[in-house]
Amino acid sequence: MSRVSDELQAIATLPQLLAWRIQQSPQSEAYREFDPVKTAWVGISWADFGTRVEGLKAALAGLDLPRGARVALLLPNGIDAVGIDQAALALAAVPVPMHALDNPASIAYILADSDAAVLFAQSQAQWQAIVGVGLALPALRQVVLIEPPCLTLEPGGPPVISLATWLAAAAPRDWAAPAPSADDLAALVYTSGTTGKPKGVMLSHDNVIENVKATLQRVLPNSGDVFLSFLPLSHTFERTGGYYLPLAAGCCVAFARSPALLVEDMKTQRPTILISVPRIYERVYAVLLKRLEGHALKTRLFGWAQAVGWRRFCRQQHLPVDAGVLIAQMDVLAWPLLERLVARPLLAQFGGRLRVAISGGAALSQPIARCFLGLGLPILQGYGMTETSPVVAANGLDDNDPATIGRALPGVELRIGELKELQVRGRSVMRGYWKREQDTADAFVDGWLRTGDQAAIENGRVRIIGRVKEIIVTSTGEKIAPVDVELAITADPLFEQAYAFGDHRPFIAAIVVLSGHGWAQLAASLGLNPADPASLLAPAAREAVLARVSALTLALPRHAQPRAVALTLQPWTVENSLMTPTLKLKRRNLAGFFEAEMAGLYQR
Repeated sequence: MSRVSDELQAIATLPQLLAWRIQQSPQSEAYREFDPVKTAWVGISWADFGTRVEGLKAALAGLDLPRGARVALLLPNGIDAVGIDQAALALAAVPVPMHALDNPASIAYILADSDAAVLFAQSQAQWQAIVGVGLALPALRQVVLIEPPCLTLEPGGPPVISLATWLAAAAPRDWAAPAPSADDLAALVYTSGTTGKPKGVMLSHDNVIENVKATLQRVLPNSGDVFLSFLPLSHTFERTGGYYLPLAAGCCVAFARSPALLVEDMKTQRPTILISVPRIYERVYAVLLKRLEGHALKTRLFGWAQAVGWRRFCRQQHLPVDAGVLIAQMDVLAWPLLERLVARPLLAQFGGRLRVAISGGAALSQPIARCFLGLGLPILQGYGMTETSPVVAANGLDDNDPATIGRALPGVELRIGELKELQVRGRSVMRGYWKREQDTADAFVDGWLRTGDQAAIENGRVRIIGRVKEIIVTSTGEKIAPVDVELAITADPLFEQAYAFGDHRPFIAAIVVLSGHGWAQLAASLGLNPADPASLLAPAAREAVLARVSALTLALPRHAQPRAVALTLQPWTVENSLMTPTLKLKRRNLAGFFEAEMAGLYQR
């Protein structure tokens, strides 16, 4: 079923998409955010948003930036962020979205590597932290802060101004905006840096627009839908799925206040479509299980509702069901009661009217998928990567098998290459990596993009079965090369070996082998007995080691820095089957050997 009209099909760039949306529904609510001064949610129509973009565009044009200039955005999700993004796009500039919580060194690297001409940031503290890194930024001509600067800045460097002052100083001028073409870049999105420094993925207007059109046909949003945006707009998943997709469909986007207030925002804004990573569903699931502790009757009722609901879901989706006719009849009778007592209270946690919940960025565990799908939360798993703008495949509401990532989107070709690697071809595939010709060449084989993921394609459905390279994918969707983390840690002589992990977990953790001498000194400084095995479990020891690990991994992206550690003095060797003959870690063996310790780190 296609939801792409002939008018929308003819659109080739993102500024054209915004202009078309304003023409189609000028008075409909476009965006909504919480105003801390008014202590109320405030909305803006498409027409008024267009006016705001024009003001931003005029101010940006005053800088006389060349076509294709990079405009860096270090902003939280909100109307300012999308307005500045649209203004840059309208001037044929290239937005460079960055994660507002990333470490200053990583941000400074991206600013330097992209040759950003303008930086939009939230606060003076952010800018001063970037300056403190000491990296030269010769291309940077202007820094614009949402919050007015409150301290005197040291001389030198680019001029720094508040957004309000910058807009007020913009002189009216008679000019024609240099409209971008479909082949111009629409974004330079930096990857998580799985192998070395982050790489800038070059996405054109054609890449993004084609992915939006294809996703429209799978997700099927309508103009009455409300999205709740909380994933950072620096992620292509949120950028396309939670920003450009509702723009194309004419939906309203409510910007969540913060992760801590997400549950409250879901209840007050009552979204109908949610773009999320598995971590959100994991949190809700964990809360549910905690509430059931010590309540045998509630636990049995919850389990019964899950079982009945899952069978109902399988029948609706024509998936195999291990139950006969009699059980099916009993399910029909039991479900109204179970829905009222179990399913509705669960759905109320998401606002009570969610009709599509999209999960991407990492795999959603099957127990959690079965629980939520069985209780009526319509989770659609999908798959993509920054290099594909990003969606490659996804399930649909009427074609949903949670054991797979669904079918390829319209216009996307998939094949299985060597080592069972999933490879992609289509108009949504990137133009390449910024300033990285060799990396770009290595990313393709015969014109097909190499995903690095192993997969099987069965009856048109794609099932991910592993990864060609050892890359950690956390439950928040971040990708981290464990070797980078381990090398950073073992640079300190205190650590003889390190094993980083966190696959499908909320954060990176590590197990470290301490040197005997280093441990003796550290234990003595903490008042612990180094000969007592219990000392390795002491909170003071773990905290001291974690502080050292944090300092060693400071140059890595924030999400790659371990947040928990376990300590051991037993070396990993070929003899104990924890190392290969070439002295590489046997990660699967380590995961099995330290299973209890790893589980304990996440429980704490």
